[in-house]
Amino acid sequence: MSTTRTREHEGEGLATGTGNRWLVLAGGVLVQLAIGAVYAWSTFSKAIQAEPSALELSKVQSTIPFTVAIGMIFIGAFLGGRIQDRRGPRVVALVGVTIYSIGIMLASLARDAGDLWLLTLGYGILGGFGLGLAYIVPIAMLQKWFPDKRGLITGIAVGGFGFGAVITSPVAQGMIAGSADYQRYPTKVFLWLGMAYLVAGLLGASVFRNPPEGYTVAAKAGLDAAASTKKANAAGRDFTPQEALRTPQWYILMFILTISVTAGISLISVAAGTATDVAGFSAAGAATLVGIMGLFNGGGRILWAAVSDRIGRRPAFVGILALQGLALLAIPHAGSAVAFYVLCALVYTCYGGGFGTMPSTAGDFFGVKHAGAIYGLMLVGWSIGGIVGPLLISGLIGEDEAYTRGFTVVGLIALIGAALPLIARPPKKEEAARA
Repeated sequence: MSTTRTREHEGEGLATGTGNRWLVLAGGVLVQLAIGAVYAWSTFSKAIQAEPSALELSKVQSTIPFTVAIGMIFIGAFLGGRIQDRRGPRVVALVGVTIYSIGIMLASLARDAGDLWLLTLGYGILGGFGLGLAYIVPIAMLQKWFPDKRGLITGIAVGGFGFGAVITSPVAQGMIAGSADYQRYPTKVFLWLGMAYLVAGLLGASVFRNPPEGYTVAAKAGLDAAASTKKANAAGRDFTPQEALRTPQWYILMFILTISVTAGISLISVAAGTATDVAGFSAAGAATLVGIMGLFNGGGRILWAAVSDRIGRRPAFVGILALQGLALLAIPHAGSAVAFYVLCALVYTCYGGGFGTMPSTAGDFFGVKHAGAIYGLMLVGWSIGGIVGPLLISGLIGEDEAYTRGFTVVGLIALIGAALPLIARPPKKEEAARA
């Protein structure tokens, strides 16, 4: 057996004609860091509303570009997943990061309130659509390269997305604070950031490729390749998107993701206000908390994905939803800043964990051949939860600041949802035949 072939089966080196799988992983993380910067919007929103900004947007108006961007992610992910399965990952990721970066740079041309449409078109429509195209690619591709550690690797990839805002936010804040011109026109920062996203995204996407047909990874400690690389799923084959949609399991998984997003993003949407009103944080302290929590969002994607490799996907999701629910119930009663930090960290870690664990869960259920399209469709749960969560908790809290009511309802939703993973079993052979 040749050296190349031997190293391919060891999974540490070159697969014939395709390249090192660890290099592909590094490219995936780089792409996710670039597009994950979209979550730094609160930094720009604050600067746009503050003196001496010339944009003069209201609080509601300043949320529109970000809301549109999140809504467009599903459309991009759906199309990107389908195209990737047919054309391969590299072209989809290259197009995605290019559209995303162009959208961000286009947003830099907004100069006053009359340019809100331009800001929404660039950051929201183009940015969100390109983000969705690029986001789904490494998630589906890396499951094929790392069948021996699907949970951990996809967790690392989407962890990069979670950390993107942690890097971008202080950089953008420093650029705005250091220039009177940028304080008056904060959107000018988007030009330089968009260029940086483009370079980083193109570099990362340039190494994307699928492994060769029949690629396997040999086990450590003397086990053979067949024993180390698990079957695609209990049905023993890869589902097409149409077949997956004809199973109840797809809808159960999508609903689990929706509940996890709804619970986590409910806190995220009101974190700063809750910190000041419930735990007595200053405005600066609340802003610091929000920034630090981004680390737990990113870290949770890696942590829970790795945990799911050890204890199983379904037990991991029971833990993700149950811990979120208990922490949300306790937040209105936090008696100290330390307790508030701990409870928020739990919610953010579990929120990120849902995104880190669901791609490999879908791969276990339906196989990885069409993972891009199948999981891309499942991200509709992200859009639904991203809209329902903030609207639900803000409506429950209301003008009378009824935080106990708001967090109790959302916490109970998460706790009830923790029962769903217990009934979510992979399709069996007879179910696959009917599909």
